[in-house]
Amino acid sequence: MGKAIIQEIRQELKKHIDQEYHDGAKRYIKEGITLLGVKTPIVREIAAKYFSRIKTKTKEEIFNLCEDLLKSGYSEERTIAFNWAFRLKKHYILSDFYIFDSWLKKYVSNWGACDDFCTHAFGRFIFHFPEFVPEVKEWTKSNNRWLRRASAVIMIYSIRRKKYFETVFEIADTLLLDEDYLVQKGYGWMLKEASNLYPQEVFRYVMKNKAEMPRTSLRYAIEKLSPELKKKAMKKD
Repeated sequence: MGKAIIQEIRQELKKHIDQEYHDGAKRYIKEGITLLGVKTPIVREIAAKYFSRIKTKTKEEIFNLCEDLLKSGYSEERTIAFNWAFRLKKHYILSDFYIFDSWLKKYVSNWGACDDFCTHAFGRFIFHFPEFVPEVKEWTKSNNRWLRRASAVIMIYSIRRKKYFETVFEIADTLLLDEDYLVQKGYGWMLKEASNLYPQEVFRYVMKNKAEMPRTSLRYAIEKLSPELKKKAMKKD
């Protein structure tokens, strides 16, 4: 049934190819993406449809199907794999970290995939198992730009649920001078999410570091602050 359902998914995806969407998505993501050209809402509908047929399988069997989808390299199949993984969130165990870690390193090749995985399945895992936060912090030192971006973005799931706030500034400190603009946007986004709950703390952090912080990160970080605080943060000393 496993191989057959993968083939069914691929046939259904092909029925929904939209060349205009394909070209637009390529321009938007820009790099590291291979896609058929199926709109994301349709892909998520297909993911839900076929998950209803496999949900009685064991988590291991479903993760194996996810890996089969990930191996294709197509963005749409990766979206389905990450969707299915997130649907199993109530069944995560400690050892799943090593599966998710391998997926991040092997199959994430653009910022869209990084954010999808890290703000859902992998983010939920870290929320539930904080003992792996030290592992996440190690990603900040990686040569892999997606791991560095992931180290920030993965915390957003927890930040939105008022957990692990102290980790935000530790990660931001390590990424502060990162020269990759997609990493800069990633940790800026993390700070922006934190500012929704802790605006004064994020403002103080920005003011302390704005002389060194890349403007890209700074703009993201202060986006949700009050106009008064934003003005102070943007003012050149």
